[in-house]
Amino acid sequence: MKHFLRKTSSLTLACTFIFSAFSGASAAPSSKDAQPELAPLYGKYNLNSSHVTKVIVELKEPSVLEAKKKGQKQTKSNLKSKRDAVVKEISTRAKSYKINNEYDHVFSGFSLEIPANEIPDLLAVSGIKAVYPDVEYHTTGEDVSDASFDEVTPQMMNSAPFIGANKAWESGYTGEGVTVAVIDTGVDYTHPDLDQAFGDYKGYDFVDKDNDPQETPKGDPRGAETTHGTHVAGTVAADGGIKGVAPDATLLAYRVLGPGGSGTTENVIAGVEKAVEDGADVMNLSLGNSLNNPDWATSIALDQAMSDGVVAVTSNGNSGPNNWTVGSPGTSREAISVGATQLPFNVFTATTTSSDGTSYASSAVQGFPSDEALLALNGKDFELIDVGFGAPADFAGKDLEGKIALISRGAGIPFVDKATEAKKAGAVGAVLYNNAAGSMPLIPGMAVPTIMLSQADGQALLAKSDDVTVRFGIQSAGAVGELMADFSSRGPVMDTWMIKPDVSAPGVNIVSTVPTHDPANPHGYGAKQGTSMASPHVAGAAALLLEAHPDWGVDDVKAALMNTAEDLYNAKGELYPHNTQGAGSIRVVEAIETETLVTPGSHSFGVFSKTKGKEVRGEHFTIKNLSPTAKQYTFDVDLEGVKVTTSKNVKINGKSAKDVRFNVQVDASKLAPGYHEGTIRISDGSKLVEVPTILFVQEPDFPSITHFSATDLGNNNFSFAAYLPASAEKVELVLYDAEFKKSFGVIGTYENLPKEYNYFDWDGKISGQNAAPGEYRVVAFSYRGAKEDYRFTDIITIR
Repeated sequence: MKHFLRKTSSLTLACTFIFSAFSGASAAPSSKDAQPELAPLYGKYNLNSSHVTKVIVELKEPSVLEAKKKGQKQTKSNLKSKRDAVVKEISTRAKSYKINNEYDHVFSGFSLEIPANEIPDLLAVSGIKAVYPDVEYHTTGEDVSDASFDEVTPQMMNSAPFIGANKAWESGYTGEGVTVAVIDTGVDYTHPDLDQAFGDYKGYDFVDKDNDPQETPKGDPRGAETTHGTHVAGTVAADGGIKGVAPDATLLAYRVLGPGGSGTTENVIAGVEKAVEDGADVMNLSLGNSLNNPDWATSIALDQAMSDGVVAVTSNGNSGPNNWTVGSPGTSREAISVGATQLPFNVFTATTTSSDGTSYASSAVQGFPSDEALLALNGKDFELIDVGFGAPADFAGKDLEGKIALISRGAGIPFVDKATEAKKAGAVGAVLYNNAAGSMPLIPGMAVPTIMLSQADGQALLAKSDDVTVRFGIQSAGAVGELMADFSSRGPVMDTWMIKPDVSAPGVNIVSTVPTHDPANPHGYGAKQGTSMASPHVAGAAALLLEAHPDWGVDDVKAALMNTAEDLYNAKGELYPHNTQGAGSIRVVEAIETETLVTPGSHSFGVFSKTKGKEVRGEHFTIKNLSPTAKQYTFDVDLEGVKVTTSKNVKINGKSAKDVRFNVQVDASKLAPGYHEGTIRISDGSKLVEVPTILFVQEPDFPSITHFSATDLGNNNFSFAAYLPASAEKVELVLYDAEFKKSFGVIGTYENLPKEYNYFDWDGKISGQNAAPGEYRVVAFSYRGAKEDYRFTDIITIR
């Protein structure tokens, strides 16, 4: 492995908002009498429950890297001594507890299982700095289709060449000597496209606690088999039937997500720590959760990894296309968060006609796996099979081989999942109709060609689906350039107001390596889509940059990718907002060859809250001139309605850097409340660097509820946790059946709720009567002024 210069990141962790379920936990007492200061408690808990809960405990004693960053010396033996002292004190306070993972390198602390009602006792333990939630993480990629080796064609593998990786290879940069850690579901390191990337040491499995970080096999009693990490690894460094972005990079695998592709904070932190200690130069985390607020424990780990010179790359989430949908760890301040794009594609129109002569005017193409699969529907008569909402159970016992699945939108099932189930059942296509007035989004890369209809047309076709066949007319309607995927999560980040993603990369219908879990033919290829697929493109690109510039630090790599990214425009030719695309779509060669680096690569000025008069904020950025000769830089700031003052020009000698300061002045009376974005343009006379900027005037227009979950307390009693990013005037809980076909009414109404996690208990009764046994979902409707939002739980079961 080459030794790359590891430089400290210029950004620092600054958590100024505490979401505490324990009143007063973060404030020191103000009375004259000496009182112990309680550690802050972050996250969501029901402190009245004896239910065993996992938390992450951070110690006051700094981690190895935190101490190093401060110029202090820290040893693991000293940390163990401090940790043992804290555990000893916990043993005198807690009736029952269990220590799981222990951390000392990127994070100082441990994961702990303890009854929720004993968590407050932790906060008075002298050596504890903070207590964080152990939240659940999932992969951020979905299956589109599988392919045999013979079906893998260059047309299926154009994402790496699209970002310029092949041109980098021609210049001799292939990732050789760079180690990339894949923190995921494990990796099938025996795959013939990947085996060359692994040495004798493969990594570590934090799920089964051994040195064999393989994917979850088929038949595991704990849950479904996995393929996700192998797909991610292939995008980084495959070299065989397909070629990854950095085909000569060295891989390490850390299995932190187990059966079904889920895991928790404790293993994610452990994976980050182990990857840093094992000498990774780059790490990829194609995983996330739905919480748009900093997941502090994971953020600390990623920030410390970056401070030690490890480039951390993570997916932004798949909850788009609305703003404020980015999830942790994409919310990290330091890591490179990645959004997903769709490569340029052909556009088609579609007519749908039933055999009784009826034509459906709303017919349009929603998504398809390939041009060939879509055009194969032309001029044929197909039987229709009604499969309701397209849940797996809706296909049971139905013959769809060679037929068209007729599917309703709804029941909380993603469009791609409906199409995937149709493919599994043997359908050659799907007609997906709306369940409400309005239009549906285009969803590229669906598993089967999918034609969408309006609610009225869909219901009309459904009424006679047993008696008619359908015929489609598919015609070419031109082509569009690279687009943001609708599913790609958007920023900004709650409370830090940062732009996320930082950059974007291809993430739709990406073909890569997968295990087949078939002993007779164990190695294959599959198409997946999601920000999980976009992130490893950036991790691979980072490996190429480090090979080309072994003296670069993490800030240099991040800046190069952001500064040289390509602006993206929607199908109408309109520039995507910063919080949709970040700085744009990465371009590898431009990043390698850049002569100017501007850090940080984006700016958020936060919230300007004065209602009268002017408010001024100061900021700065650093310009590095990498060329051997002096350059004169000029500045242009496009931020409408905002006065920006900065140097008119700056001269920077070759191989030198300079800080540039600037002020932003906002006059509240002249600028409308809300979200404002702009661009700082920095030119050396021949090349232009664009730095995205955002600011908010008055209260940002963020959702009134961003998280809602259920905990089964047993005996048909449930506790619900809702995160409100601002105070809510009212929250109503409404009970539905599992597929949202029927509402059973309001089961709780709450008024004047504070900004924090709020908890609501339900005894399983409706109007005083026990709810009938079955599967349900609960929807929380939150009201804040004119803002109304809702979130719903996973399925809960009444027994």
